[in-house]
Amino acid sequence: MTERPALTPQLGRTRVMAILRSADACGLPAVARALAAGGVTCLEITLTTAGALDALAAVRAELGPEVAVGAGTVITAEQARDALAAGAEFLVAPVVDTGVVRNAADRGVPCYPGAWTPTEVAQAWRAGAAAVKLFPAGTGGPAHLRQLRAPLPGIPLVAVGGVGVDEAREYLDAGACAVGIGSPLLRGADQDPTPRTLDALTTRARTLLDAVRATARGGEASA
Repeated sequence: MTERPALTPQLGRTRVMAILRSADACGLPAVARALAAGGVTCLEITLTTAGALDALAAVRAELGPEVAVGAGTVITAEQARDALAAGAEFLVAPVVDTGVVRNAADRGVPCYPGAWTPTEVAQAWRAGAAAVKLFPAGTGGPAHLRQLRAPLPGIPLVAVGGVGVDEAREYLDAGACAVGIGSPLLRGADQDPTPRTLDALTTRARTLLDAVRATARGGEASA
């Protein structure tokens, strides 16, 4: 393995990854602006969203280097190639595909593959993941994350899947280096990007970051 890519800087600073998944990408640029205004600057746009790659490129161009924009639900080498060509700054997946992880590491791109068991977590880490996405985190809750951290303390875990705004602090206190939150944060703003819903999203983003800052930072990792 080549040198392991570092954790995405915006993720390391804020400890939050916003997951932008929608039926289509029309509302995502407005949602991205609202999140960035609230201080959430690590954004994952999932490839299950129609028009995801065009939206990714547009958001990157508009928001600039202060906001990191990556591609999510990347499960094949072809998807990884297309996402990187569109300007994705990191890749996220619900599964461990060691080929995708290694290829990203070889290119210096952080990859966050999804794993559930100790074996999967270790496999993803050995392949070159910048951190491992514990998915679906909500199935086992913070207790499962804590149990994984005990024998694998050197592997940073990002809790994703079933993590709400109100639960973020519990996962961070259990040892997660960060959390990924989608619909509980967006609450339909992607489909109804009105000034009212976008202002509410910005407020939720600020509230979330306030809660994150109040946690112990022992789980944070620079990978």
